[in-house]
This record gives sequence, C-alpha cells and structure tokens, in this order.
Amino acid sequence: MAELLQAAAERGIAPDYIQRHLTDSGIAEAEPRTRQNLIEPLSERELQVLRLLATDLDGPDIASQLMVSLNTMRTHTKSIYTKLGVNSRRAAVHLAEQLELLSRTATR
Repeated sequence: MAELLQAAAERGIAPDYIQRHLTDSGIAEAEPRTRQNLIEPLSERELQVLRLLATDLDGPDIASQLMVSLNTMRTHTKSIYTKLGVNSRRAAVHLAEQLELLSRTATR
C-alpha cells in the first residue's frame, strides 16, 4: 500500500495528504516544511507584509509604508499567521526565516 501511495504522490496526486498519511501511520518520516509545501502559499502582498514584520516597524508604520489601512495590514497579518500555523509576529518571522521566505531569492 505504501508503494502505491508513494507512486501516486510522485505523480502529483495529493502529495501533502499522502505524506501526512504515511507519516501518521509510521511508514515515513515527516518532511520538514518548506516554502513549496505550505498548505496554502503566501501571496506576494503577504510576503511584503511578512518582510516588514521582520523589521522594527510597528503596525501603523507598516500600513503606511504599504499605503493600506491598518485594518488591511492586520487582515494580511492574520492570514500570514494562519498559513504559517503561528500565532505571533515573532513566531511568524522565525518560521519564515527557517523556510527562507525572507531571503533575497524568495523575494524575486
């Protein structure tokens, strides 16, 4: 069964679901999260917000820099937290650094 699931994943059939199933059943080891296997990737705007969250700017300054309302900036921030599975700015920035979302190559 594991071989069939692996073959399906290699063909692009629900690879995240299959990996999670194989990991949960003890057949495979968990793969580290990467930018490519986030359940839902961050949008370009969310990446911009995330980069600014990594600075010393506060919420109103980030909103001003992006030329959006504070409420819009907060909405983007909540979406980032949800997609990364974190609940704080510090955790989001830390995970983003691990996933190389803040690197120069990720910004292009």
